[in-house]
Amino acid sequence: MRIAFLVAPEGVEQVELTEPWKAVSDAGHEPVLVSTRSGKIQAFNHLDKADTFDVDEVVGESAATSFGGLVLPGGVANPDFLRMDEKAVAFVKDFFEQGRPVAAICHAPWTLVEADVVRGRVLTSWPSLRTDIRNAGGTWVDEQVKICDHGPNQLVTSRKPDDLKAFCDAFLHVFSGEAG
Repeated sequence: MRIAFLVAPEGVEQVELTEPWKAVSDAGHEPVLVSTRSGKIQAFNHLDKADTFDVDEVVGESAATSFGGLVLPGGVANPDFLRMDEKAVAFVKDFFEQGRPVAAICHAPWTLVEADVVRGRVLTSWPSLRTDIRNAGGTWVDEQVKICDHGPNQLVTSRKPDDLKAFCDAFLHVFSGEAG
């Protein structure tokens, strides 16, 4: 199964990209790095520059139908940049419209708020997003990982890097059709 990882050209929290990426690869799936422009993306360790990664596909030239699921890594700047890009927001929304599973960690639900796909959903995130999620019609919970099936697709969310193992285990089960 091909799994899209949508990230901005800079600002993704490196561990929130690399750990899920490794989990997808180790499970025998194909991770695909999708961004808003071609070339390389710049990851961060909190506020410090970390590694760069090659972009596989550009949003606007990719469709949800070519993927089995979508992973949205966090980092503060990453989802803030993505939610300002119409093609990135449309790409995310398309996964919901197609009924394909989505997983988002830390600050990544900001992009979900912009895509207007959290209304009626139960999710978790970095705590500073709780008001944004509630204002967008979602229910925020403080849990390590939350799987919500109150919508057209399954949505897996998690709070922070410390929750990565539970996050990866949960979204891999959901993406493989083993949960729900």
